[in-house]
Amino acid sequence: MAEWYYIGHYGQLGPLTHEQVDELIEGGVIARDTYLWRAGMQDWVPAASVSEFDSSFRSATPYSTPPPPPMPTSATTPANMGTLAVDRGYGAIENRYSETSSLFGTVRSDRSRIAAGILNLVIPGVGRMYLGYMAHGVLQLILSLCGVGYIWSIIDGIIILTGGVKLDGYGRRLMD
Repeated sequence: MAEWYYIGHYGQLGPLTHEQVDELIEGGVIARDTYLWRAGMQDWVPAASVSEFDSSFRSATPYSTPPPPPMPTSATTPANMGTLAVDRGYGAIENRYSETSSLFGTVRSDRSRIAAGILNLVIPGVGRMYLGYMAHGVLQLILSLCGVGYIWSIIDGIIILTGGVKLDGYGRRLMD
């Protein structure tokens, strides 16, 4: 029965079965400090504190450290969170929660929107890579060799500078 949820790079994900969570632990997607939750739990807890997954962590190969998880607030409890929509860069998908009650509302990125926009205008794709959108940035950089990526990068840099990109690649709000 699918019952587990976790907070990943793109927000709350799930429901997942116990076996699926085990596979994610083995694959390095869920680390010891990744937050987990299921019905009946009071709040999100680090995966290392859930005794059901101790054997999975012992057998898993260590991977690099994931970015810091979003800090849950008292206004956003697991019961009233629902499903989060993710802004993947252009603001086309809106988060249905206001910034004050959003799971990501209190987490600020250390990345600057202005620096990212200028980088993207000067060197195609580098601004996106700076924000944590590696695949997006590499694609712009590669396509700039034939000209299409350069135009795309200029337009994207303008969109970043005008505030069209609100989150970095880890779902944290960008600095102005």
